[in-house]
Amino acid sequence: MLQSLTSFLVETLRETVAEFGTAVQDAAPKVLTAVVFLALAYVGIRALLFVVRGVLDGLYPEEQDLVVELGVAVAGVFLWFGAALALLNIVGMTEIAASLGTATGFIALGVSYALSNMIADTVAGVYLLRDPDFNPGDRVKADPVTGTVSSIELRKTRFENDEGDTVVVANRDVEKKWTKYDAPAAEDASASDAT
Repeated sequence: MLQSLTSFLVETLRETVAEFGTAVQDAAPKVLTAVVFLALAYVGIRALLFVVRGVLDGLYPEEQDLVVELGVAVAGVFLWFGAALALLNIVGMTEIAASLGTATGFIALGVSYALSNMIADTVAGVYLLRDPDFNPGDRVKADPVTGTVSSIELRKTRFENDEGDTVVVANRDVEKKWTKYDAPAAEDASASDAT
């Protein structure tokens, strides 16, 4: 009985090692292809992101570097996600890649709905940053505040009001309606308010 148990264990171990060796031999071409693909994807994505950064740097001035960084980050996420799905296809996991792509689409839809105000602020911030009539130092009346624009960021704009306080307003609220005052007109408006 002990001899049959020992021979059973030895035979099971031998079969397991043989099957493992066969599986490694069968998987080697896929693994090698995946490694080569990852290397090429890395180089290709880095090159594409370099080009995207160069294009966006040419479109936006240096003080709007946040927009450039956002564009490069979004492009990078999409490119790496596409590379991950392609890698899953290469190694034979096409059903997982399809499911992952579909699930990600639904998750992105839910996240975009949940973050709709943040997205609206960011889009309005890009428009405000690109607007030549709306710059730091300008005297502006936006919905809740009248004051001097201190800074324009992707999601919010900071104003210094007439009392010297800093007021932070969401870009979607600023972009809806704002009025720029010329320097002499602003002084006249302050003088007429004082009387």
